[in-house]
Amino acid sequence: MNPSNARCNPHIFVRILHMNGHEFERKIKNIGRQRGVEVSFDPGRGKGSHGRLYYGNRFTTLKDRRKEIGPGLLNAMLEQLGLTKKDLENR
Repeated sequence: MNPSNARCNPHIFVRILHMNGHEFERKIKNIGRQRGVEVSFDPGRGKGSHGRLYYGNRFTTLKDRRKEIGPGLLNAMLEQLGLTKKDLENR
């Protein structure tokens, strides 16, 4: 196929969320506030710049909050908290 003739398939749309740890924590806190779930961050429960982010009785380890979270890690963290990317999109 000639690249100049290639067209984008309008039926395929992939949205990748890019965010750093601060943004992730803020969005999780917003979700918790809206759903009545307690959210807290404990920096003492991790090494160095890592800490533990609690969402109700679930938790995940949050790495350096200034650095971007990759898509694989983001999926794993959301799964640990029992949330989905769709939950984050509207926050």
